[in-house]
Amino acid sequence: MTPPLGDIAHLGHVELLTPDLDRSVRFFTDILGLTVNGTSKDSVYLRTWDDYEHHSLILTAHEKPGMRRTALRASSEEALQRRVKELENTGRGGRWVEDEPGIGPLYVSSDPDGHELALYWESEWYEAPPELKPGLKNQPQAKPGRGVGVRRLDHVNFLASDVAANAAFTREVLGARATEQIVLDSGKVAAQWLTFTNKSYDVVYTSDWTGSRGRLHHIAFATDSRDDILRAADLCLDNDVFIETGPHKHAIQQTFFLYVYEPGGNRIELCNPLTRLVLAPDWPLITWTEAERAKGQAWGLKTIESFHTHGTPPVD
Repeated sequence: MTPPLGDIAHLGHVELLTPDLDRSVRFFTDILGLTVNGTSKDSVYLRTWDDYEHHSLILTAHEKPGMRRTALRASSEEALQRRVKELENTGRGGRWVEDEPGIGPLYVSSDPDGHELALYWESEWYEAPPELKPGLKNQPQAKPGRGVGVRRLDHVNFLASDVAANAAFTREVLGARATEQIVLDSGKVAAQWLTFTNKSYDVVYTSDWTGSRGRLHHIAFATDSRDDILRAADLCLDNDVFIETGPHKHAIQQTFFLYVYEPGGNRIELCNPLTRLVLAPDWPLITWTEAERAKGQAWGLKTIESFHTHGTPPVD
């Protein structure tokens, strides 16, 4: 049975692994404009200026880049317990931990592909220190005077060995709804976009052509405007940050975007999706065919890697 819509309130934060912690921190603070909000052992906690919680991103030193954890905030203690019970009933039971500042108990489990997911309810609302006090009382902190000044963490795009199974888990166990997908001529679901809110997507699953499990495609941060994406491209060029592609506008979900690699080796998307909302309660699942995707993923930009090379298109 599909769980009640709204048991998961939103994408809370993510933890990225990096083999170069210092340079990664400088990228997220100096280029993207995040604020450091504490450290512990080998981890640094950072926040976007419009996040009401303690942190939006955790950077943890590790020998290789990648994703360690994606945290989802429940809409209430009761909603959290319902999702925990459902995870246990479906054989995906996990464990309770309290290992993050500003966050109460997290129930750590995983999706079928092995990506670590943590659900929580208790959260400490951020109170800005005097030097970060905002001029407007209805925003958490002042806008940064450096870098791009990204507003919030927008979405996570997972690579998966089986998109259909992972997307079904996210819908049926966590309560997301699918908004768009890619289906190949073979009938295989190559990618699916899912949302917990009225944003058009919070989580994406993309087919991993290597057949690997539990890998990350990218995480994305939202900007205030398209001009911020153009500014980001200039800042990355000036600071020798590798630009993979963009600025462009995606066909699927219509986001204006830029893909770069932070110094630790993780792909980061900067996007401007702020006007793209799904307000219709009966929004239909939009399916893109293999032929439609072959036309390109944005404004004539051909897909970065072809169907014939890897058997599945890269994803927006």
